[in-house]
Amino acid sequence: MVAMTATDTHRTIDAVWRIETARLIAGLTRIVRDVGLAEDLAQDALVAALERWPESGIPEKPGAWLMATAKHRAIDLLRRDKMLERKHVEVGHELEARQEMTAPDLDAAIDDPVGDDLLRLVFISCHPVLSREARVALTLRLLGGLTTEEIARAFLVPEPTIAQRIVRAKRTLAEARVPFEVPRGDELAARLSSVLEVLYLVFNEG
Repeated sequence: MVAMTATDTHRTIDAVWRIETARLIAGLTRIVRDVGLAEDLAQDALVAALERWPESGIPEKPGAWLMATAKHRAIDLLRRDKMLERKHVEVGHELEARQEMTAPDLDAAIDDPVGDDLLRLVFISCHPVLSREARVALTLRLLGGLTTEEIARAFLVPEPTIAQRIVRAKRTLAEARVPFEVPRGDELAARLSSVLEVLYLVFNEG
């Protein structure tokens, strides 16, 4: 195995994060039912990787490592702070059950090239309860893996404006209790137009 410098390791972590962030947030959102909390948990896993990987080396399955770390963090939060109390029992049992998953099952879930979770995350990020600007910013943040600075630069607006837009969007989704699901029937047709509008705007901006 070729030895990696600290700089090489951090570059690798950055690359892994760019690749895995959307799947990580999508999988965590399915579990905790809160996209804002899911992003926080994903960030906690990234911090853990930045602390540990320079010494231990890059795991063979970095995406699975990040997901497992984020799930353990979620369990710790639920136990210590009784977060999400109204669904503590339901989510706690689900997290405990998923913690017992075998490694191949976890790896398969993380390595799924598309995955229902990502599709659900697309529909949440593009939900019509959000303004068009908020939908675009949240989609770029959660699915595109862009930082608030990068999004602000793309749209030529101050970074605090984008940061507030994303924070308000996640709060709105939580308050509206938007379900983490792909809509069906007539609702699918209505929601799909919102998704396509965001994708069109992102494509043009890109």
